[in-house]
Amino acid sequence: MRECTAPEAWQAAFAAHPAAVMDPAVGRLLVVAAHPDDETLGAGGFLRAVHAAGGRVRLVVATDGEAAFPRAGPAVRAALARTRRDELDRALGALGLDGIEVHRLGLPDSGLADVDCELVEALRPLAADADACLAPWVHDPHPDHAAAGRATLAAAPVGAHRFGYPIWTWPWGDPDDPRLPWPQLFVHRNDPARPRRPSAGPCVATRRSWARAPTAERPSCRRRCSPTSTPAARRSSGSRPRPVPRRSGSRRSTGTAAAIRGAPAPAGTSGASWPCSRPACPLPVTSTPPSRAAAPASSPGCSVPAADAVTASDFTPAAVESTRAATAGMAGVAVAELALPDPRAVPEGVDLVVCSEVLYYLGPDDLAAVVELIARAARPGADIALLHWSGQAAESPQDAWATHRAFLDDPRFSTVVEHVDAEFLLHVVRCG
Repeated sequence: MRECTAPEAWQAAFAAHPAAVMDPAVGRLLVVAAHPDDETLGAGGFLRAVHAAGGRVRLVVATDGEAAFPRAGPAVRAALARTRRDELDRALGALGLDGIEVHRLGLPDSGLADVDCELVEALRPLAADADACLAPWVHDPHPDHAAAGRATLAAAPVGAHRFGYPIWTWPWGDPDDPRLPWPQLFVHRNDPARPRRPSAGPCVATRRSWARAPTAERPSCRRRCSPTSTPAARRSSGSRPRPVPRRSGSRRSTGTAAAIRGAPAPAGTSGASWPCSRPACPLPVTSTPPSRAAAPASSPGCSVPAADAVTASDFTPAAVESTRAATAGMAGVAVAELALPDPRAVPEGVDLVVCSEVLYYLGPDDLAAVVELIARAARPGADIALLHWSGQAAESPQDAWATHRAFLDDPRFSTVVEHVDAEFLLHVVRCG
């Protein structure tokens, strides 16, 4: 049997991966928990900080945690559900959160993956006005936690920031797990100077009772640790990082920021999406060879390059109409309302593809399809120019580096130009 992951292993990993600090001024926060106490064990300190900062905390608990003792009969499960509901109320009171809005969905414990559609539909109206969503990490090693995380991503509005908090990852996980998105790590540090409230730990006694339960009633565990054990880094108070949420990208593609947020595009990039106001940055086409101006080009995102024959496209009607107006009378420019990975956005035989402020609005599956589309459609030696803001908008499933790596790590493309700026990331890669 494998022992629990030592707290020191996580502490060393934190030291090797500097993290951004969570800002509790998030406004309206939706918190999703698969079971009563997930929110306390995984994110209690941050919830208290948001509440203290004047934010609205809306907590949704998907199940009553009645299946903690798998072999218990119906009467025992019903009693356990009542007990754990009461424990949740007392834990919130200990954290100073007894006045927050709580929604108990009463879905089957240990069965959320089987009712994922029902969970998504229940979450949609509760998430509709959220500025940020906090749910279990989608790779947390408990099927209910993972299902709650996936459902929250599916239900979250495109304008909400999405974060995943680990729970069983601490005792069962490995800091070297390649699924851990260390570059997107955020931490919340409790203020050691702040007077401490009574701990919420004693309020969740049923979790500790697992260790005393008869073997036949214990949850299955192939490791020598309780599934609810947490490293000392999370149990202790003070300035150690907690709850260590990770920025979670939706699997959905969202369109462009220009349509969603009405943000201005940089000068000279008609219709190109731009996550927030900032000075104009150069078009990626300025970093491609001059000979490309006479070659057929494609421009998903409507950042029209200076080429003789261009197929420009965008997901949003407003961007398409703006580009049509700006290019009226220009021979060889075709503008269409298309959503990547529509193959019409990158016609066969192009010598130049300009992707400016568009790829990080695609989910991972759509991005992979776009890489395949460009690799097939571009001629050998064609240039693909990639330009994206170096931050990450709330509605974007991925950041600039994640989207660029899809090309940089693909052996079918070689890097010609790389420019890393405080505001944007530029790569030109060559096909073949």
